[in-house]
Amino acid sequence: MRGRRYLPGVAAGALVLTAMCVDTERPPLLELGDLPSAAEPAEELSGGATTVADTGVNAFGRSLMNMPLERWPDFYESKQLFGRDWREVKESPVLVGPLFSASSCMTCHVKDGRGRPPASPDEAPVSLVFQLSAPGGQGPHPSYGEQLDLQALQGSEPEGTVAVAYDELPGEFATGESFTLLRPRYTFKSLVQGPLGADAPFSPRVSPANFGMGLLDAIPEEALLTRADPDDANQDGISGRPNRVRDVETGETKLGRFGWKANQPSLRQQIAHALSADMGLTTSLYPQPANANADGTGTPEVTPQELERLLFYMRLVAVPKRRDWDAPAVLRGKAVFRAIGCSGCHVDSAFETGDVPGLPELSHQRIYPYTDLLLHDLGEGLADGRPDGQASGREWRTPPLWGIGLVETVNGHTRFLHDGRARNHEEAVLWHGGEAAPARERYVRLPHADREALLAFLKSL
Repeated sequence: MRGRRYLPGVAAGALVLTAMCVDTERPPLLELGDLPSAAEPAEELSGGATTVADTGVNAFGRSLMNMPLERWPDFYESKQLFGRDWREVKESPVLVGPLFSASSCMTCHVKDGRGRPPASPDEAPVSLVFQLSAPGGQGPHPSYGEQLDLQALQGSEPEGTVAVAYDELPGEFATGESFTLLRPRYTFKSLVQGPLGADAPFSPRVSPANFGMGLLDAIPEEALLTRADPDDANQDGISGRPNRVRDVETGETKLGRFGWKANQPSLRQQIAHALSADMGLTTSLYPQPANANADGTGTPEVTPQELERLLFYMRLVAVPKRRDWDAPAVLRGKAVFRAIGCSGCHVDSAFETGDVPGLPELSHQRIYPYTDLLLHDLGEGLADGRPDGQASGREWRTPPLWGIGLVETVNGHTRFLHDGRARNHEEAVLWHGGEAAPARERYVRLPHADREALLAFLKSL
């Protein structure tokens, strides 16, 4: 399937999905019967000893539970830098921009949580960005660079505006209950450098949550590679593979583990790239702005010390504790999750972090992120047609599931998937295709009670 081309922004596979959903012959129910359903020791501590008990509105922005008190002043100072509006930096000219998507990290990562798409066609995207490529998909866009900048400082003009609308796609479960999915449509307006071009792919992406990043960075590479099966040697239909990307500091090719397509090899590079692409800020890692029409400066606008402080903060933001993990419905949902194949990508067994020099809090922790951090083909319905490193236009990194049950509490919405098209956990499941299509088909065939149990399990994470 790799190597095929897709129209940018068009979810062609939605037609396949719709045809499946409205099939005139209803599929038979999938009766799973009795399944093993027991809580594992300490599985409620998704981040091991780092896990925090806060499950309220600030659950995503807490420091590690096992962090020594003497680190707190540095953590708090670094958190302030994360929330800094770079348009208002003292003792220097304005740094951000002049074109940008956001002026602070917290603009998109509100309370360190997930972003969302606009609530209406009239609302401008804030935590939804549009990454771009040149026609054919190789390299940055010649006129707009790596990302379309929808914000600008006074005296400058944004690169354009984007309106988001949706087509409704009806479907039906094997029980006869109906559902509706939303397929996004994007209309680009007032593009100052002219149209993107019919062959230039773009990828809409909402901002993910920040917590637990230090733990993901600490998983040994070999632990991830042991789960890779690029040729589907075990013939289970799942062929996760690593993305291999460039480390801009060393020039070496390394395992990617951050970003929607695992296009960044380390948390440091993930942060530096976000500063560049989202805010137009240069660093020692990215001395040139990401915008195609911006001029580089000699001295990095974000100092190495500030970059280190942001890295320090991001490494020490904690994962929240699970709720109701031992409730009978949740345990049944976990068993259903395994039985229908969701754990083939969202692995439900624990990882153990390696040794982290200088941060023993992160070292040797038994964690449950519910991801393999590998690339998987999710079909044409979710394809963006935009290659990223070795990831094709159909492939996405398995996103961690820890904390997804608290998104509504913290961020006030339940929008999921890379572009936020899913309005709840169930719609996110129903959009899965490609390697995940068999698991989705089984979900559609489940009795109502088992579907509810699986959703209860997801909400407990």
